[in-house]
Amino acid sequence: MKAIIERGTDGGFAIYAEEVSGAFGSGETEQEAKNDFVEVLEEQAEYYQEQTGNLPDWYNGGKYTIEYVYDLSAFFEQFPFINATEFAKAIGLNASLMRKYKRKIVPISDKQKARIQSNYNAILNRMQAVTF
Repeated sequence: MKAIIERGTDGGFAIYAEEVSGAFGSGETEQEAKNDFVEVLEEQAEYYQEQTGNLPDWYNGGKYTIEYVYDLSAFFEQFPFINATEFAKAIGLNASLMRKYKRKIVPISDKQKARIQSNYNAILNRMQAVTF
């Protein structure tokens, strides 16, 4: 399951998974939010089983996996040494638009997310070749 990490306006973190309705975790730190999210998932599965007699499909007998992904705002908050303007230039995106994504002023489309991810991955591949 894919869980999206967002940074709240209060400085805390929130995590949710679109495929599990009502499953939200939160915390002052990213780890606290992850722990809370897992606890909520376990409670959701237990409640579902009490109501239906079955565990939810996503639960997979307790062997579910969580892939944590960042929204852009949380990404820049988690890695403050990455400058949004310079990052945008490096991946070929308008710097002003990237700053708007960072501040959640404008929504980002799935197509744009895929483009950013692809170009980010290319930067990572180049950086893996660097040795000091």
